[in-house]
Amino acid sequence: EEAHTTVLLIGIHKEARSQVLHLSRNKRYTLTPEQLKWDKYKLTYLLSFPTNLINSSDTRRGIAKAFRMWSDVSPFSFREVQADQEADIKIFYPVNHTDCLQSYLHHCFDGITGELAHAFFPPTGEIHFDDHEYWILGNMRFSWKKVWLTDLVHVATHEIGHVLGLMHSMAPKAIMHLNATLTGRKLITQDEVWGLQRLYCLDRLFICPAWARKGYCDSKRNLMKKHCPSSCDFCYFPFPTVAPTPTPPRTKHKLVVEGKKLTFRCGKKIASKKGKVWYKDGELLEYSHPNYISLKDDQITIVANAINEGTYTCIVKKKDKVLTNYSWRVRVRF
Repeated sequence: EEAHTTVLLIGIHKEARSQVLHLSRNKRYTLTPEQLKWDKYKLTYLLSFPTNLINSSDTRRGIAKAFRMWSDVSPFSFREVQADQEADIKIFYPVNHTDCLQSYLHHCFDGITGELAHAFFPPTGEIHFDDHEYWILGNMRFSWKKVWLTDLVHVATHEIGHVLGLMHSMAPKAIMHLNATLTGRKLITQDEVWGLQRLYCLDRLFICPAWARKGYCDSKRNLMKKHCPSSCDFCYFPFPTVAPTPTPPRTKHKLVVEGKKLTFRCGKKIASKKGKVWYKDGELLEYSHPNYISLKDDQITIVANAINEGTYTCIVKKKDKVLTNYSWRVRVRF
C-alpha cells in the first residue's frame, strides 16, 4: 500500500533476553528520528477481539486499562468507538498475517510465543496482537496446558507507547523496554513520561530543561512561562543532566548516501563465533528487522537511513571477559 511506505513499526517478543551496555547517560527513552507524533490529544480507538481464552468483556476492560495508564500521565484521552465510526487507533488480532512476507512494515507472527504484538508509530495508529497467543488479565504465567498465558494489559500498554511515538527505552525496568514482558514492571516510569513531554511539548529546541537547571524557574519566570508549557513540569521535575555518550575507541566513521547497504564484520579472525554481542548506541541488538537491520553470526548488515544512523559496536566476550570490540559510526547523506 503506497500510502504506508514511510510507516515505522516496533514489536515485542516474549523470550527476549537483554543486558544493557552501560554508558554514561541518564536519558533512557528514545524517540523516532522524525519525532513522529499525533497532532491532537483526544484519540479514538476501534477494538476487535481475540479467539483464544479471553472473552470480549475482559478484552475491552484490559485495553481500556492500558489506555488509562497513559492518560493518567499525559494530556491524552482515549475513547472507544463502534465499528461504523472512524478511529485513530485500530486494534485487531490477525490470524493470517501473510502480508508481512511482502512488506517490511510487519514482523510475521510466528505462532505461540515469539512475536506477541507490534504497533505502528503516528499517525498510522495500528496495534496487532497475535491471535495464536493465549491472552489473560493478570500476571504472565505458564499454564497446565503447557502454553504461556500472556497479560494483555502489560503488552497493550507497551504497544500503546509506540503508537504515541515512543521507541524502546534503555531503562531495564521501563514498560517500554524491549523485554517488557520480562521486566515485571506494571507502571509507566518517569523516564517514559519525560519522553512524551519531550515529544509533545512546545519546547521544540529542547531548551527548557537547560533553563530549569540554570534556575530560570525563579529568576526568569516570564520567559519559562512563555516558552515552556506548565504541563511539562519543567520547574518541578526537570530533565536529568544528560552526559554525552562517548564514542567507543577504535571507531571507524562512515558517511554514506541514503539507501546504501553496509555490512560490518566482527572478529573475523577469531575462530569462535560465540560471545559476540551487537549494540546500537548502547542498546542491545538481538533481532533482525527486514529492510532495516540484518544480524547473522559475526556480521551485521544495515540499510542507511535516518533510523539506522548511529554507532554500532560489536563486543567479543569469553564468559565475562571482553576480548576485543569494534565500532562503526554511521552518518547518512540525504
